[in-house]
Amino acid sequence: MLYPIQTSSRALMDLSGVWDFQLDDGQGFAEEWFRGPLPSPTTMAVPASYNDLKEGWAHKEHYGWAFYQRRFAVPAFLQGQRLVLRLAAVTHVGKVYLNGKLVCEHKGGFLPFEAEINPYVQEGENLLTVAVDNRIDHSTLPVGGENGTSMLGGSVAKGARPRNLPNFDFFNYCGITRPVKLYTTPWGYIRDIALNTRLEGGAALVDYTLDTVGQGEARMELWDESGQKVAESAGAQGVLRVEKAHLWQPLGAYLYEVRAFFGEDRYDLPYGLRTVEVRGGQFLINGRPFYFKGYGKHEDTCPAGRGLNVPMNVKDISLMKWQGANSFRTSHYPYSEEMMRLCDREGIVVIDEAPAVGVHLNFGGGANFKDGRRVDTFGPEEAGGIRTFSHHKDVVRDMVARDKNHACVVMWSLANEADSGGPGAYDYFKPLFDLARDQDPQHRPCTLVSVQMENFKEDCTLRLSDVFCLNRYYGWYISGGDLDAAKAMMEQEMAFWDSVGKPFMFTEYGADTVCGLHDTTPVMFTEEYQVEYYKMNHEVVDKLENFVGEQVWNFADFATSQGIIRVQGNKKGIFTRDRKPKLCAHYLRERWTKIPDFGYKSKG
Repeated sequence: MLYPIQTSSRALMDLSGVWDFQLDDGQGFAEEWFRGPLPSPTTMAVPASYNDLKEGWAHKEHYGWAFYQRRFAVPAFLQGQRLVLRLAAVTHVGKVYLNGKLVCEHKGGFLPFEAEINPYVQEGENLLTVAVDNRIDHSTLPVGGENGTSMLGGSVAKGARPRNLPNFDFFNYCGITRPVKLYTTPWGYIRDIALNTRLEGGAALVDYTLDTVGQGEARMELWDESGQKVAESAGAQGVLRVEKAHLWQPLGAYLYEVRAFFGEDRYDLPYGLRTVEVRGGQFLINGRPFYFKGYGKHEDTCPAGRGLNVPMNVKDISLMKWQGANSFRTSHYPYSEEMMRLCDREGIVVIDEAPAVGVHLNFGGGANFKDGRRVDTFGPEEAGGIRTFSHHKDVVRDMVARDKNHACVVMWSLANEADSGGPGAYDYFKPLFDLARDQDPQHRPCTLVSVQMENFKEDCTLRLSDVFCLNRYYGWYISGGDLDAAKAMMEQEMAFWDSVGKPFMFTEYGADTVCGLHDTTPVMFTEEYQVEYYKMNHEVVDKLENFVGEQVWNFADFATSQGIIRVQGNKKGIFTRDRKPKLCAHYLRERWTKIPDFGYKSKG
């Protein structure tokens, strides 16, 4: 799916702003609120999560549908063109109505969807209504609890009002969280572009395919940053050859501009030339062994919640570069397209993750029960197992479709901390790995981020992943406060992963730290303990030949559901939620600025 832009053949209108808004009282659809003005609206920012923008529990812990509404007019000079309404993210289910008629529906809160609206548009003002459902259960991604408890121990008492029970450790922010746009194309148009780069000596060969609708002649051009055309080709499929190519590098981005033409349509795409490969125990970018330094993150800011925050995206990347970090994982869902385009431009390496978190009904060694019987995560649906597989295929397919041309994206993560060592895990995930590899023209490595488990040798990631991505908390959840014991246990497990012969890395490791809490003896929750925790972890991984990266959990403190182990959110951030550094930020800066992006632990 192409990002909406304005070109010589395409117009673009941003419908973001302040919309009318009303929480559903159970009568919204029965009374057909979508057919006219909302009965008792308030104001709401779009894009943003609605939870923290109004005071009180009604918005903070809303359960069910909410209605957004605004009016817009289509300029007369655009009426003869194809009109497309595009919503970049609606969390988690959206129904879109135009002038009282249902235009489209979508499930999945972190990927875009769109629809042609020409049959629904009328002269003058048009009434746009978007209904948003935030409920989560065993059929959604992320997964919500159904049998009475959440991951953090919350529960719903008999007779109490229903509420969401997240099976994940971050707040269930909801709403229209990314921009709503209206764009036009000619009736013969470019629907999609697929690109792949190959290196041949000093030249780069870009294989391309244009997906078009209608009749017309297709051609492609490639322009460099100085404004010179360096390659061109006729036809909907072909190769663009670039002599003396400037490669896109981590922290050293170079972006060409792909210009695609078809009939009257034109689309421009920034594109970095680079290759990605796993060879033995190394992760190679442009044929050189790369070392990941960086973070797991969240799209989480106050008060926008999960809503697009462009200034904070710029600030976050600036802070990462200040530290010498070169990468992050989009934990635990695909981030905004604006962030991905910014990473292309800034040279930040991204592990792109599907919104499959909570696919584990027996997390932490506990057991989930239904009617007195233990429920296996991948057990039969009628016995209480998850019902996510069909939706999981959809989000993997849509994630690859959206992000396949980003140079910053070097690996697909198909889930975070799933029950990957449980019965049925391999049969569940194998088709998803096959799908991701089939859909990606660049054939990037694929992974499954692994939770800490006693039976790690039974983890299906050993049979499926190109790179082993491990979430490990030795010194926090395991042997918290006793770093010597934690180190010994960690060394034992890491020796196994190093012996397998594939690249492996940490995608999470961290310790909750309250900013401003200090002690001469580094006890848990102090800033000093966080530093000592990371020093211990690094003493272990620096000795491992096939260890290719460290992504700290988390970049910044973030909001979670209420629970006895969380005090106004998760405090594992190296920065506070408003991006002030803890002591550990300076330690990591000293470490990462000394570790090269390429050739660290090089095998020659």
